[in-house]
Amino acid sequence: MVKGMSVPILFFSVLLNQLPAQSPAADAILTRVHSVLNAPDDMHAIAEMTLTDENGDQSVRKMELYQKGDEQRLVRFLEPADQRGISFLSLPDDVKYLYLPAFRKIRRIASHMENKRFAGTDFSYEDLTSANYSDKYTPSLLESTDTYYILDLSPNTDNANSAYSRLKGYVLKENYYPEKLEMYDDSGDLWKVLEQRQIVQQMGTGSRKSCRSPMSRRIIPPPAL
Repeated sequence: MVKGMSVPILFFSVLLNQLPAQSPAADAILTRVHSVLNAPDDMHAIAEMTLTDENGDQSVRKMELYQKGDEQRLVRFLEPADQRGISFLSLPDDVKYLYLPAFRKIRRIASHMENKRFAGTDFSYEDLTSANYSDKYTPSLLESTDTYYILDLSPNTDNANSAYSRLKGYVLKENYYPEKLEMYDDSGDLWKVLEQRQIVQQMGTGSRKSCRSPMSRRIIPPPAL
């Protein structure tokens, strides 16, 4: 009797091994993304960003970033020369400050202004705050490919001032890093694309880490009327 059962049991085991692995829940994926982005207790980074407009023209922004925990961030522009020294400080409880060296003034940014352009660039104040997606967005899993978990992120009620109606994130399965982020405007049209590739850890000891990340941000032209 035991020998008679061995074939169907073996066949059933083979079928189980051939079933696709169950994808983690969208909430769990976004929680892992948050942990990866804010892993260091404190962080210092130099970021060079290439902005491409609807005509294909490119401009480069270079900035220095300091972050402590996941709610305190200082961003200071280094290039181009006419924006050097412009700084943005983000603190807990949506407290934000802007420093304009040309006027030697510090200005507090109201929460309803976070979707406005930062110092004449294509960045909004929201773009420059720490990446706390798990607290500000409700995720759903659109697709699971060999390389990515593709998430759809909708602003929650605490993020009503967001400039974006939704985000679409491409999360690398190997390390839960969001390699690409598509941002959609209030009409549901694609507006901005953020790509972060070739992430290289240069050094890391304990809670202190240094990394290099070429970044590009593309501005999508508005639909023709």
